[in-house]
Amino acid sequence: MVLRPIVKCTHVEIRRSTINRLPLTVYHLYHYLIFLYLCIMKKISNLFIGWLHQGVKTSFYMFRFMIPITILVKILQETGLIVYIGDALSPLMKLMGLPGEMGLVWASTMIANIYGGLIAYFQIASDIAPMTVAQVTTLTTIILIAHTFPLELMVTKKAGAKIPVIFILRFGFGLIGGILIYWIYHLLGVLQGFPDIANTLFIAPEKPTLLQWGLNELKNYGFIFIWITGLIIVLDLLKRAGIIEKINNLLEPVLRFLGIGKDVIPITVVGMTLGLAYGGGLIINGVNQGGLKKRDVFYALFLMSLCHSMIEDSLLMMSIGGHYTGVFIFRICFALIITYIFVRLTKNLSEEKMTRWFYAKN
Repeated sequence: MVLRPIVKCTHVEIRRSTINRLPLTVYHLYHYLIFLYLCIMKKISNLFIGWLHQGVKTSFYMFRFMIPITILVKILQETGLIVYIGDALSPLMKLMGLPGEMGLVWASTMIANIYGGLIAYFQIASDIAPMTVAQVTTLTTIILIAHTFPLELMVTKKAGAKIPVIFILRFGFGLIGGILIYWIYHLLGVLQGFPDIANTLFIAPEKPTLLQWGLNELKNYGFIFIWITGLIIVLDLLKRAGIIEKINNLLEPVLRFLGIGKDVIPITVVGMTLGLAYGGGLIINGVNQGGLKKRDVFYALFLMSLCHSMIEDSLLMMSIGGHYTGVFIFRICFALIITYIFVRLTKNLSEEKMTRWFYAKN
């Protein structure tokens, strides 16, 4: 005798032949709905366990190098070594039409983070001649291009790009971008007034104690874990719903024009809008799972390195007097143009040369 197919869910087995012979009563309908509910809940729980596992794995993988770097940066801040780096940058700041003292601000931003740079900015700004909106915009634009090097360079390395390449990219084009935007404002004679700092949203934070600093860092790590896990969930749901494919189809012409593969489009969008640490974390997760081409990953990291965290960081820079023409428009256009040129110059390079010159060994 041939048995009919069986519907299975954990330890529950229901013969379709038996169901077909039973009268459709409320009792049987109730048990069948319970059966479906258990199957659905098991599927959902498996999804959440998988998402949580990926979030924990990716976050702790990043924490292994984030924590030592954070401690090192704190030591540099407390010992005052950042001041010497700022003095070395003073001549470069003058090339961008900025006071030499702003070298300390940029150095603090690159070694620590944007908030560390803002603390230095408010400490210095009161002791020098007021800067114009054009000057503040130039400063905030280069800060947005080149900041938090110890952490973000390590993230890009783990994601697949060599540290010296990304360092030269961000520092070099930060300087070039600063010179360009200074001359644009200077030749056009725009934004030569003074920003109304008194009415800005940003309030310079007080220097935290060592305990406060430690607690703030722990809180930051918690937020990073939540963000990365949440992004993994959202990306997976969008992929299952077919939305990722539609977004890829819409953006594919633009990114194909730039030379970036469609498989890294969602991650690139996350990095550009939310931040390089989040986008890089998702790339690390994607690389670990396989399926992402090294060339596409590097081009995505190239673009994200020049233009990322367009929402939070840009609004923060505008709150201290930066103008949207530099913070948003110039930075986005500058990053797209530089990425386009780089992709066109390297698209015919063999994988062997790309590996030797650009790809990191993890």
